[in-house]
Amino acid sequence: MLEVKNVNKTFGKKNVLKDVNLKVEKMSIHGLIGYNGAGKTTLLKIIAGVYAKDSGEINFCGEPLWDNEKMKQKIFYVPDDIYFRTATTMKKMAKFYEGYYPNFDMNTFNKLSEIFGLNVNAKVNGFSKGMQRQAELILGLSAKPDLLLLDESFDGLDPAKRHLTKDILLEYMAERNASVIISSHNLRELTDMCDHLALMNGNKISLDVSVQEISEQRFKVRLAFKEDVSDDELTLAGLTNIERDGKIITAKINSNAEETIKSIELLQPVLFEKIPLTLEEIFLEEMEDKSYDLKEIFS
Repeated sequence: MLEVKNVNKTFGKKNVLKDVNLKVEKMSIHGLIGYNGAGKTTLLKIIAGVYAKDSGEINFCGEPLWDNEKMKQKIFYVPDDIYFRTATTMKKMAKFYEGYYPNFDMNTFNKLSEIFGLNVNAKVNGFSKGMQRQAELILGLSAKPDLLLLDESFDGLDPAKRHLTKDILLEYMAERNASVIISSHNLRELTDMCDHLALMNGNKISLDVSVQEISEQRFKVRLAFKEDVSDDELTLAGLTNIERDGKIITAKINSNAEETIKSIELLQPVLFEKIPLTLEEIFLEEMEDKSYDLKEIFS
């Protein structure tokens, strides 16, 4: 559905995106994870047409997206920095979007507003930040896009509204055969709803995999051997982060899981347990490109 190929973007002397590649299939909820400033918002704004890319390609449903009004009417972007004019109400915004999005559904708009408990005739600037996010999401879903772009859209929502929003997004994706990209710096917000996760580290996407694939390929092992086995032997077998507690050895398998398991079995362990890594552990490991001596900071 959406294909981003070798996209670059520079602001002044700062290279914000470098050779970014991303593919989002139909009926997918794709999580975009990364620290603040990693380039998530810039990428979403380029997909939405707010920014122009410096180079690369962005295709949607097989067509170039830039300057393509027909395709842009199938995409809705909910930004992190939401702005509403002073006297604007949700109803006025709905009328505005109805003029641009051919599939805008006032019935959906009214039903969602009621579910979220928002007054469509009230000035949106009087809403809290969380309520403004809900208002913009309601407008986005009412536009019936094939691709919904959400930038930090769970920020400011209380637990009940966050749960409601997740349920609505999953239902929308299933009913409309639509796709959703959600950016967040908080992995825990996305782990129970996304089928794909992409990690932005610096100005690149360093990891883009399905949740099923990442859980199958990245895990810890707990081992014990009748005879002593050195760390060098375990490293050659494909293990990393080796830790020992008496006879019990804990280590990680990060790649080539099948080959590593075969190599470990050749060492004839008397205990061999596989323990799936949490997504948080995996992503923290991917983000670690520096080591810090904290004692030096305070010395």
